[in-house]
Amino acid sequence: MGYPEDSVVQHAHPVHEGRSLNRVAFSATAHCLTGCAIGEVLGMIIGTALGWGDWETIALAVVLAFFFGYSLTMLPLLRSGIGLAAAIPVALAADTISIAVMEVVDNAIMLTIPGAMEAGLTNLLFWGSLAVALVIAGTVAFPVNRWLIARGRGHAVVHAYH
Repeated sequence: MGYPEDSVVQHAHPVHEGRSLNRVAFSATAHCLTGCAIGEVLGMIIGTALGWGDWETIALAVVLAFFFGYSLTMLPLLRSGIGLAAAIPVALAADTISIAVMEVVDNAIMLTIPGAMEAGLTNLLFWGSLAVALVIAGTVAFPVNRWLIARGRGHAVVHAYH
């Protein structure tokens, strides 16, 4: 089923040239989810391995998720010749809302699943909970990204540089 914004995006934002709004939003969500997942998994591994409490582990995971999410957006921009000072605001505009949504959802789920945060790195409960939390976080972020892109925001900002 199409959405009214589909044709608007393709005409108002020619960078999408024939790509449906849903495809662009899915791509943006997958991109952000990749950065979030790298940071989230690394943060959870470090925090759990060091025996940190839930809040310290989550704080580290969130910081790393934002770091890797922004990095995955900035690397292609930097490689294309855009300076760091120009790439940073583009990455912030493209990813902040998406990553924030994913992090809130992901960490709320991890805290809600009994024993998930306390399970060790060799425990299936830890990895299964983290995988489920990341999939749900990406699912929740998709309509947010779609809405942003339809309005020329979010990852639509990055596409202006391609």
